Amino acid sequence: MAYVKNSMINIPGFGLTPRAAPNGPIAGQIYYDATADLVYGYNGTIWITLSNQHIGFGGDMTSYVADGVTYMVHTFRTSSSFISRGAIDVDYLVVAGGGGAGAWGGGGAGGFRTGTALSVSAQSYTVTVGAGGILGTSDVYGANGENSIFSSITSAGGGGGAYTTTPNGYAGGSGGGGGYTNAGDGGAGNTPSTSPSQGNAGGGNSGTSTAHGTLGGGGGGGASAAGGDATSGDTAGVGGAGENNVMGLDDAGSLALSVAAGAGVLSSEVRYYAGGGGGGGDNRPSDTEGGAGGVGGGGAGSKGVTSYNGVQNSGGGGGAGGYNTGGYGMSANGGSGIVIIRYAV
Repeated sequence: MAYVKNSMINIPGFGLTPRAAPNGPIAGQIYYDATADLVYGYNGTIWITLSNQHIGFGGDMTSYVADGVTYMVHTFRTSSSFISRGAIDVDYLVVAGGGGAGAWGGGGAGGFRTGTALSVSAQSYTVTVGAGGILGTSDVYGANGENSIFSSITSAGGGGGAYTTTPNGYAGGSGGGGGYTNAGDGGAGNTPSTSPSQGNAGGGNSGTSTAHGTLGGGGGGGASAAGGDATSGDTAGVGGAGENNVMGLDDAGSLALSVAAGAGVLSSEVRYYAGGGGGGGDNRPSDTEGGAGGVGGGGAGSKGVTSYNGVQNSGGGGGAGGYNTGGYGMSANGGSGIVIIRYAV
């Protein structure tokens, strides 16, 4: 069979002669680096490795360039599978579902775990994206959120918020808020324990009055801060703030990754995850307003009216309904979690 041969290629077989990157490249040009044992292609702007392109499949796939490196990003908003065609190290963000609010306590944010260089092999990995916890009522706790899981990384669902006669919030990735009396403690965060911590405790009721929960409920814990206590002021506990830094990146790098993934809750040009839900307010007799939700998808609490759900795919906790003349307000559900996987190509 006839074939054409020159110093660059053989046809058939398409053999590339090892060499350094060509000078003055044009889009579509390729070369083989024998030292790195990688094939590179020029995309019109930079040289990118072709050897790892699409080594993984699953989720919503996007790519972006940071500091001259092209990254593939897989974003999972629902449970699915990540399929790796070879051994590779990946960076990850795994956020669990936020807790549902009770009548008084805001829901805790879902556990927030992020890291780099997690080794995966050539196989299919089940990716579990935890649902948000269901809202509670005046005599039912808010439910904990569900866990999110990728490979060896499990983030725990956020703790449910407290209701009327049992004032302590549930433990979870971040803890649910307490309420009703000054004995109402927030639930513990970082449960089960991870290092670094996956979340913070919920707020409680730190006032001195025990009558009718007149100080409102505590806020749910967030990824970077504990939920606020209900105090002698005019506002129930606020939800703990979420986190914006992911995969060991600084603010700018984290924002670029979140934009590429289409993920995170925007606030002041920054995208956050896993904010706690606000506590419920009370109009007897101190007229306490509901607490604000924590930045990163936490729902705001209310004073006897409808509160706000945690934002979907943020891991935010739900806001508590509180009480006003005539009865309890409707508490809110936690937001579902999210899993993001990144690797250099």
